[in-house]
Amino acid sequence: MTKSEFLEKLRHALANDLSGPIVQDNVRYYDSYISDEVRKGRREEDVIAELGDPWAIAKTIIESVEIQGNTQDEYGYEPYNQRYEQEQQKAGGHVHVFGFDTWWKKLLLILGIVGIIMVVVAVIGGLISLLAPILLPLLIIMFVIRVLGNRRQ
Repeated sequence: MTKSEFLEKLRHALANDLSGPIVQDNVRYYDSYISDEVRKGRREEDVIAELGDPWAIAKTIIESVEIQGNTQDEYGYEPYNQRYEQEQQKAGGHVHVFGFDTWWKKLLLILGIVGIIMVVVAVIGGLISLLAPILLPLLIIMFVIRVLGNRRQ
């Protein structure tokens, strides 16, 4: 299936239940997505095959819009390209994968790591304090046995 066939089937499937602007937003989104993936070097057929059946996509979109209660005029959908460009502008051209783009988030991450290290040290220390009363006498007995065993020879 070609890109134009995919988009036409999607448009037709959405037009039965949704208003024109919502249909156009969704068709533009998938058009942009396919174009972006092709620009990245992927084959158009592979991208479309990965997306799957346009009728199934339309059903999911329609259900989502109905759940939101926005079946006619208002629609909280933002096309992929606009959202991507806005995120790029916010990030100053850098993509923050984990979202640690402010100082307090970085501080929180560092404190979390320090907390995990402290918990690990506390667990190891607790295990040592539990096992020391048992292992220390055993080690002393083994040492005495070894020393006495070496004297007999």
